[in-house]
Amino acid sequence: MSVTIYDIAKKAKVGVGTVSRVLNNHPSVSPETRAHVLGIAQQLDYRPNASAQRLARKKSRTITVIMPYITNYFFVEMLRGIQDTLFKHDYDLLLYGVNHPKQIEAYLHRSLRVGHADGILLASLDLPPEYSKAKLRDNFPLILIDRKNEHFDSISVENISGARIATEHLLALGHTRLAMITGNADTSPSIERSDGYRQALAAKPGCENAGIFHPIAEYVNDGFSKEAGFEVMSTILDLPTERTPSAVFVASDIQAIGAIHAMQERGLSCPTDMSIVSFDDIELAQYYGLTTMHQPIATMGALATERLFERLDAPNLDPVHKTFTPELIHRHTTAVASLGDATVPHAHPHPAIA
Repeated sequence: MSVTIYDIAKKAKVGVGTVSRVLNNHPSVSPETRAHVLGIAQQLDYRPNASAQRLARKKSRTITVIMPYITNYFFVEMLRGIQDTLFKHDYDLLLYGVNHPKQIEAYLHRSLRVGHADGILLASLDLPPEYSKAKLRDNFPLILIDRKNEHFDSISVENISGARIATEHLLALGHTRLAMITGNADTSPSIERSDGYRQALAAKPGCENAGIFHPIAEYVNDGFSKEAGFEVMSTILDLPTERTPSAVFVASDIQAIGAIHAMQERGLSCPTDMSIVSFDDIELAQYYGLTTMHQPIATMGALATERLFERLDAPNLDPVHKTFTPELIHRHTTAVASLGDATVPHAHPHPAIA
């Protein structure tokens, strides 16, 4: 059975309150009493209970991370940056996976309970409109990743300019009929990346937009999933020949992987039959040879966590908004358009390629 402060008090012939003050380094204890109590504690091999210490300090040494339900590599890489930083600070991670918008506020409320967590990282989720700064008690630290809010620190990426650069890459290769695969229509990344795509096309006369395509079904993770990419690419491949694009900008790597699988089911290959450029540069992107827009996912998680610790030490700091400009990584899924910007043939379906 583990030794308690009551055992120390009995052996040292002092009160429990005195033992508590000694163990918490309170200045009201005399040097002689402190030395006596610490000697008894060492003699009894006393090991303080970590949870009890945290409650006594009103610090949990735990950080809550609230993010979409983890089903793709984007969030795995972000968590790696968060976890590595928490480890350096000797903090624990409490992870909540969201698969319905109503859960966001419930998890925020739970995290704000005294002693539950010392701060919150809200990743790739919009802060509920009614959840203003006024609702956070005592300047409770909340950092946004992959989203922005004027009242809170944020680490994000330039979605509009990144999407514009990706689309300009396809235009520079001579493609004149393009389409875009994006996520659920009402989410920030989908809206911003669609805006960047439109801007690039508008600046290039003579180019045709074959459409901006959203998933038909409702998907978690804002529709940025392999299944959604497969579904939408299948819709594009079913377009009349005169409307089929020769190049597609896909709003996330994981969707692009699903889109490529849909092409393979039709006996088509990328970039021979269609060029694809995507967004994120997750680890899998290099194995699929994806031409994509790189954003420093793990670094964003790490920087957000470091900012949270700065805010723990100085709660009244003004909000800081750090934004990264994504970089085009040219691999193997884009190629120069053929003469006349030839469209994709409607090949006969055949079994999927593993």
